[in-house]
Amino acid sequence: MKLQGLMLVSGRRRLLTALLQAQKQPFQPRRDMRLVQFQAPHLAGPHLGLELGSGGGIVDLNAFDPTLPTTMTQFLEQGEATLSVARRALAAQLPLLPRSEVTLLAPVTRPDKVVCVGMNYADHCKEQNVPVPKEPIIFSKFASSIVGPYDEILLPPESQEVDWEVELAVVIGKKGKHIQATDAMAHVAGFTVAHDVSARDWQVRRNGKQWLLGKTFDTFCPLGPALVTKDSVADPHNLNICCRVNGEVVQSSNTSQMVFKTEQLIAWVSQFVTLYPGDIFLTGTPPGVGMFRKPPVFLKKGDEVQCEIEELGVLVNKVA
Repeated sequence: MKLQGLMLVSGRRRLLTALLQAQKQPFQPRRDMRLVQFQAPHLAGPHLGLELGSGGGIVDLNAFDPTLPTTMTQFLEQGEATLSVARRALAAQLPLLPRSEVTLLAPVTRPDKVVCVGMNYADHCKEQNVPVPKEPIIFSKFASSIVGPYDEILLPPESQEVDWEVELAVVIGKKGKHIQATDAMAHVAGFTVAHDVSARDWQVRRNGKQWLLGKTFDTFCPLGPALVTKDSVADPHNLNICCRVNGEVVQSSNTSQMVFKTEQLIAWVSQFVTLYPGDIFLTGTPPGVGMFRKPPVFLKKGDEVQCEIEELGVLVNKVA
């Protein structure tokens, strides 16, 4: 009995020593999966790639495995089969294309739908002195409004009140209808940064005050730079989010301020429509937009807008 007690104490000491030694070891850097669509002068058509770190070099996934599709939507439609190929590519020491040699496209182009959520930040509701919604406020953009992370935002001659809105975007990875909130994350591929550019005159005064036209001019939905898979994001509802115009911070908040989280939004919208791989949810914007400034401020030619979300990256779009 005494011998067993000594062995137990000795075992505990060895375990404690091992834990202390493990704490002293440096953490291995996590290799996040950052999926991109890109073009390069030496390649025919768009390719799929992996961005190694925010702003890092690009692995050409189609060169790694020529059987992979060349669009993100087709890649997501194939589910685990294509994701496992991307994981192998991420683990391998593959040659990188320098960023200077590639043009990043939006991580998803031509989705079946772009679902947008209005008034979804508690602090944005407070800014407008309006009550927090009891149900999600849903509108849309047309897919033709999507441009890449560094493309120009074109000011339409039809509007004099073009405004900025940084947003967390959720990308659907698995088809579903009537999805329960508890199952919703199984339908999510990952997250990216979105800029919900808005023509306020058309949104709030013209066209019967319906939001669609004011939100969906060409170039009014910059996306990117990468689709960061959900397993690479620690907590999508605790990310710092900000927008800068000409270097000045105009929006600064945290996704914890979202009224309806990703799971609730997917459950709500999937009551009405079937969600498909590649569908995009724009989940609302924090306070600091131009229309509620005193006096209001709107974008003009030559401005540069940077939309940034922690862990996801930054969009840099010039206004032309």
